[in-house]
Amino acid sequence: QVRLVESGGGSVQSGGSLRLSCAAAASGYTYSRICMGWFRQAVGKEREGVAAIDSDGSTSYADSVKGRFTISKDNAKNTLYLQMNSLKPDDTGMYYCAAVSICFSPLSSSPYNYWGQGTQVTVSS
Repeated sequence: QVRLVESGGGSVQSGGSLRLSCAAAASGYTYSRICMGWFRQAVGKEREGVAAIDSDGSTSYADSVKGRFTISKDNAKNTLYLQMNSLKPDDTGMYYCAAVSICFSPLSSSPYNYWGQGTQVTVSS
Protein backbone atom coordinates (compact mmCIF):
# COMPACT_ATOMS: atom_id res chain seq x y z
CA GLN A 1 0.00 0.00 0.00
CA VAL A 2 1.09 3.57 -0.75
CA ARG A 3 -0.70 6.51 0.81
CA LEU A 4 -0.17 9.86 -0.90
CA VAL A 5 -0.99 13.34 0.40
CA GLU A 6 -0.52 16.40 -1.81
CA SER A 7 -0.04 19.98 -0.64
CA GLY A 8 1.11 23.33 -1.96
CA GLY A 9 -1.69 24.26 -4.31
CA GLY A 10 -3.17 27.73 -4.38
CA SER A 11 -4.10 30.72 -6.49
CA VAL A 12 -1.47 32.70 -8.38
CA GLN A 13 -1.34 35.18 -11.21
CA SER A 14 -0.04 34.29 -14.64
CA GLY A 15 3.74 34.13 -14.60
CA GLY A 16 3.88 33.14 -10.97
CA SER A 17 5.28 30.01 -9.34
CA LEU A 18 4.09 27.25 -7.04
CA ARG A 19 5.75 24.20 -5.53
CA LEU A 20 3.62 21.14 -4.99
CA SER A 21 4.60 18.41 -2.55
CA CYS A 22 3.41 14.84 -2.22
CA ALA A 23 4.21 12.99 0.98
CA ALA A 24 4.18 9.22 0.69
CA ALA A 25 3.71 6.48 3.24
CA ALA A 26 4.67 3.20 1.62
CA SER A 27 3.99 -0.18 3.14
CA GLY A 28 5.50 -3.11 1.35
CA TYR A 29 7.31 -0.85 -1.11
CA THR A 30 10.70 0.80 -1.08
CA TYR A 31 9.90 4.42 -1.90
CA SER A 32 13.12 4.96 -3.82
CA ARG A 33 12.22 2.10 -6.17
CA ILE A 34 8.76 3.18 -7.26
CA CYS A 35 7.68 5.36 -10.16
CA MET A 36 5.95 8.62 -9.23
CA GLY A 37 3.97 11.00 -11.38
CA TRP A 38 2.02 14.25 -11.34
CA PHE A 39 -1.27 14.48 -13.18
CA ARG A 40 -3.80 17.26 -13.53
CA GLN A 41 -7.44 17.57 -14.44
CA ALA A 42 -9.24 20.72 -15.44
CA VAL A 43 -12.99 21.06 -15.22
CA GLY A 44 -14.61 19.32 -18.18
CA LYS A 45 -11.34 17.78 -19.37
CA GLU A 46 -9.68 14.41 -19.02
CA ARG A 47 -6.88 13.80 -16.58
CA GLU A 48 -3.49 14.34 -18.21
CA GLY A 49 0.04 13.42 -17.28
CA VAL A 50 2.25 16.37 -16.37
CA ALA A 51 5.54 14.85 -15.21
CA ALA A 52 6.92 11.58 -13.92
CA ILE A 53 10.13 10.35 -12.32
CA ASP A 54 11.36 6.79 -12.36
CA SER A 55 13.39 4.97 -9.71
CA ASP A 56 16.63 5.72 -11.58
CA GLY A 57 15.84 9.44 -11.58
CA SER A 58 14.88 9.65 -15.23
CA THR A 59 12.10 12.15 -15.87
CA SER A 60 9.31 12.64 -18.38
CA TYR A 61 7.34 15.81 -19.07
CA ALA A 62 4.30 16.75 -21.07
CA ASP A 63 5.21 19.06 -23.95
CA SER A 64 3.02 21.78 -22.49
CA VAL A 65 5.14 22.07 -19.34
CA LYS A 66 8.66 21.38 -20.59
CA GLY A 67 11.05 24.11 -19.53
CA ARG A 68 8.61 25.44 -16.93
CA PHE A 69 7.98 22.52 -14.53
CA THR A 70 10.52 20.38 -12.70
CA ILE A 71 9.75 17.11 -10.96
CA SER A 72 12.02 15.89 -8.19
CA LYS A 73 12.00 13.33 -5.42
CA ASP A 74 13.58 13.25 -1.98
CA ASN A 75 13.89 9.58 -1.08
CA ALA A 76 15.06 10.38 2.45
CA LYS A 77 11.81 12.26 3.10
CA ASN A 78 9.56 10.05 0.96
CA THR A 79 8.39 13.21 -0.77
CA LEU A 80 7.75 14.08 -4.38
CA TYR A 81 7.85 17.67 -5.63
CA LEU A 82 6.68 19.62 -8.64
CA GLN A 83 8.21 23.07 -9.08
CA MET A 84 5.98 25.07 -11.39
CA ASN A 85 7.29 28.31 -12.88
CA SER A 86 5.91 30.71 -15.48
CA LEU A 87 2.42 29.49 -14.75
CA LYS A 88 -0.32 30.07 -17.29
CA PRO A 89 -4.12 30.06 -16.96
CA ASP A 90 -4.12 26.76 -18.91
CA ASP A 91 -2.23 25.19 -15.98
CA THR A 92 -5.32 25.56 -13.81
CA GLY A 93 -6.71 22.31 -12.47
CA MET A 94 -6.64 19.73 -9.72
CA TYR A 95 -3.16 18.24 -9.42
CA TYR A 96 -2.72 14.67 -8.28
CA CYS A 97 0.34 12.66 -7.46
CA ALA A 98 0.34 8.97 -8.23
CA ALA A 99 2.54 5.94 -7.75
CA VAL A 100 3.15 2.66 -9.52
CA SER A 101 5.81 0.01 -9.07
CA ILE A 102 7.28 0.33 -12.59
CA CYS A 103 7.19 3.24 -15.09
CA PHE A 104 5.99 1.42 -18.19
CA SER A 105 4.17 4.46 -19.53
CA PRO A 106 5.03 7.31 -17.19
CA LEU A 107 2.57 9.96 -18.42
CA SER A 108 -0.38 7.63 -18.85
CA SER A 109 -2.70 7.51 -15.86
CA SER A 110 -4.02 3.99 -16.32
CA PRO A 111 -0.99 2.06 -14.98
CA TYR A 112 -0.87 4.03 -11.73
CA ASN A 113 -2.62 2.26 -8.87
CA TYR A 114 -2.10 4.69 -5.99
CA TRP A 115 -3.44 8.23 -6.03
CA GLY A 116 -3.58 11.19 -3.69
CA GLN A 117 -6.66 13.30 -3.06
CA GLY A 118 -5.41 16.22 -5.16
CA THR A 119 -4.52 19.86 -4.59
CA GLN A 120 -6.10 22.73 -6.54
CA VAL A 121 -4.01 25.09 -8.65
CA THR A 122 -5.67 28.20 -10.05
CA VAL A 123 -3.82 30.60 -12.34
CA SER A 124 -5.48 33.88 -13.18
CA SER A 125 -4.61 36.09 -16.13
